[in-house]
Amino acid sequence: MIVYISLVGDLVRLMMFLFIPYCRLPVPVISVGNLTWGGNGKTPMVEFIARIFLEAGISPLILTRGYAGGDEVKMIQRHLAGTPTRIGVGANRSATAASIFRQHGYMKFNSTLFAEQLSSTQHLRLASGNDKVAVAILDDGMQHWSLSRDVEMVMINGLIPWGNNHLLPRGSLREPLDALCRADITVIHHADLVWTVLCVSGIGSPCAFAQVVGKIGPSYVDRLDFDDHHSIQFHDIKLIKERLEELANRFREKIIVVVTEKDYDRDPLILTELHDFDVLVLCCSLHIMTTKGQSEESFKIKLKELLISKHGG
Repeated sequence: MIVYISLVGDLVRLMMFLFIPYCRLPVPVISVGNLTWGGNGKTPMVEFIARIFLEAGISPLILTRGYAGGDEVKMIQRHLAGTPTRIGVGANRSATAASIFRQHGYMKFNSTLFAEQLSSTQHLRLASGNDKVAVAILDDGMQHWSLSRDVEMVMINGLIPWGNNHLLPRGSLREPLDALCRADITVIHHADLVWTVLCVSGIGSPCAFAQVVGKIGPSYVDRLDFDDHHSIQFHDIKLIKERLEELANRFREKIIVVVTEKDYDRDPLILTELHDFDVLVLCCSLHIMTTKGQSEESFKIKLKELLISKHGG
C-alpha cells in the first residue's frame, strides 16, 4: 500500500512537471483550491474574495469548471447579480479567460493603483464604463497546473482534514500532503464546529445541560456529572484534569470546559485551578415557548389576573 501511495504521488508530481511552462493571464490570479474532494468551502470563499475586490472598486473574473450541472455557478451568479463580476465557465480556464477579455476587456496591471484601492478603508464605486476585469479568481484551481497564479489559497475541511488519509481512488486526497508547501494561505473551513467540550456540573439535570451545549455546535460533548449542589473540591479538579488529558490525547486538540452558572457561583476561585484550559460558564435565562395559543404575553397576563383576583386590587 505504501508503494501505491508513492506511485500516485510521483504521478501527480510528473503531471505538474509536464504542464510547465504555465500560461500567465494579463491580470493577477488568485487560486482557491483544496487537497481533498468536496466539502471544503471553496465556492463561498471565491464569492468572499470577489466581494473584497468589488468593495475596492476592482472588477473580478471568476473562472470555474462548472461541475455537476453548474449548481455552484448558479449560486455565485445569483449572489453576485448586479455587480460587474464576470463568471467564466469551462474546463480550459485560459481559453475561457481569453474569451472574456476579448468581450469585456481587462485592466493593465498597475501595482500602485491596485495597492491603493485594496488598502482603502472606503467602499469604492467603479467609474462609469470602467468595468474591465482587473483580477481573476480561479475556483478549484490547485490542481489546474497549466495556469499560473499569484496567490495559492488552500481550503481545508476542519471536520475531516485529509479524509481517510489515502490518495484517490482509495481515498479523497487529490495530492500528497506535501503539496501544502505550495500554499500561500491555508483556511480551515468548519472551524467553528471543530471543538470538543467537557461539561462539568453538579446540578439536578445534567442531561439537559449537555444537550443545550450540544446544540451550540461542538464536534463532541463529554460529561462529568456530580451530585446536585455539589461543590467542586481539589480532588475533583484532579479528576477533571485526568478526563481532559484523556480527551486531548484522543482528539489531538485543546478541550474546552463548560460549567453552569450555579457551579461557578459555588466556588469561582477553585475553577482557576484549571488555568491550562479554557473554562466557559453557560449562563441561562427563561424563555417561554408559544404553543396552543399560549405565549409569554399570555403568561404575564394570567399571573397579573391571579394576583388581582386574590388580593382584590
